[in-house]
Amino acid sequence: MRGTTRTVAVAGISAAALLLAGCGGGGNEDNGDTTTGTAAKTGGAITVRGCNPENPLVAGNTSETCGGNVLDIVTAKLVEYNVETAAPENDIAESIETTDNQTFTVKLKKDYKFHDGTVVKAKNFVDAWNYTAYGPNAQQGSYFFEPIEGYADLQSEDPDGAEGPVKAPEPKAKEMTGLKVVDDTTFTIKTAEKVSNLPVRLGYTAFAPQPDAFFADPKTFGDKPIGAGPYKLDAWTKNAEIKLTKFADYSGKTKGNLDTITFKIYQDSNAAYADVQANQLDVTDEVPASAQIDEKYKTDLPDRNLQKPVGVIQTITTAPAKVDPNYGPEIRKAISMAINREAIIKAIFNGTREPATGWVSPVVDGYKADVCGEFCKFDPAKAKEQLAKAGGFKGGKMTLSYNADASHKEWTEATCNSIKQALGVDCVATPVVDFSTFRTQIGEGKMKGMFRTGWQMDYPSIENFLAPLYGTGASSNDSEYSNPDFDAKLKEAAAATDAAESNKLYQEAEAIIAKDMVTIPLWYSTTTMGWSDKVTNVKVTPFGVPDYASISLK
Repeated sequence: MRGTTRTVAVAGISAAALLLAGCGGGGNEDNGDTTTGTAAKTGGAITVRGCNPENPLVAGNTSETCGGNVLDIVTAKLVEYNVETAAPENDIAESIETTDNQTFTVKLKKDYKFHDGTVVKAKNFVDAWNYTAYGPNAQQGSYFFEPIEGYADLQSEDPDGAEGPVKAPEPKAKEMTGLKVVDDTTFTIKTAEKVSNLPVRLGYTAFAPQPDAFFADPKTFGDKPIGAGPYKLDAWTKNAEIKLTKFADYSGKTKGNLDTITFKIYQDSNAAYADVQANQLDVTDEVPASAQIDEKYKTDLPDRNLQKPVGVIQTITTAPAKVDPNYGPEIRKAISMAINREAIIKAIFNGTREPATGWVSPVVDGYKADVCGEFCKFDPAKAKEQLAKAGGFKGGKMTLSYNADASHKEWTEATCNSIKQALGVDCVATPVVDFSTFRTQIGEGKMKGMFRTGWQMDYPSIENFLAPLYGTGASSNDSEYSNPDFDAKLKEAAAATDAAESNKLYQEAEAIIAKDMVTIPLWYSTTTMGWSDKVTNVKVTPFGVPDYASISLK
């Protein structure tokens, strides 16, 4: 459930002027790794673009890409996803078996080690999952364990809200009844209802095991986490860098090529791009759109760039009604029709996005086109009619907030300009200093108006674009949307044993959020990456993340 920071935008160009030119839409892609065939070596050190994680690096409490990109190679899970296809493949798991899609038996590979030398055992999964699911621990990944039997007993409701004087009661239990340790290498998972795609989900970060050291001191563990992945965290200098080194005793098959990978924290993607050009940074996963215009990045970085469609969608979310009551569903529909997606994609992204017609990425099985219908089509006249039908906007000026440490300034300004021209309501793109601050304000209910939201899939399933974002109480449900019909449809889809039937039911769930226009879909993303002339074997996964373990020095 990664709230993504990966959208790129023009720097140094007037987005408003470009929109006024009335450009149309288009698209292009390059799926190749342009370094293929270049001689590589093992060992050495590189630097890659990073950003400030929202929280300490605890697997169950990381739901965004700044921390998630680091944990992806620090942790190992039961399954991993193929870097080409995203298909789940067993990693720590020797096998995951079920006869009814409700009781799953997990057998672990023997002697798979954590970075501290201890062996990964069944209890390391069960204990970690119970800790993450336990409500008072307030872990952002808690929602992922909701299907497991007994999850509800680990939750409690604060009778007067988080800021009221009355404390929430202790939950009925601290451990889910659906998790049982059989022996050191075996445990079982029982879900409250049938969940046909549970094994697919188990490669997500929240399902990582935790060593015994985590439970001794969970509060400080996140500053130097211990995982079982190909790289271990050596040092985290806040606001500067995160240094990883190769784990010599790594037990998995996806072994890293490099000795050291350092994530350098950048406040500006243009600065990262400039450093790649100057060979002062080895990999950036954000190429500013100023370098994408006329494919300038291909001239700037000849034979060291790539572009690929990925499982990422960009949306606009509005604050919950209790925080800002001025953006109801009918208002959101008007705003959506006022956004000229094709013009913005042409002007800001050089045609490297696809206008979104729904809430699910085209890269996953189950995608259905045009779920949003007329409300995702640019039509200023209908947008004005819709705004009048909704009673007009009563909040003065509209605001669209974004994190300023990534390249969102130009597209948010262009979007506001389009809204202003179509609706006649002032709209202001509003920067927040960095991603960590931005997400904290959203999480604490302090963000009013509209704000940018993006989603990088956690696992390749239509369900992942729906349940974590729009299910009642879901950890990435920034709008606090709640609809019993939607929740019921999710459960029905999860229980379906036939994949086609399951996808059909998830599509029906998507139709419900379309009716409520829960968020405003903007576009489906590509990832454009660049690298220095010192590295080779640079690839991007279907999740839009560099495959750090495969990178080598020339």
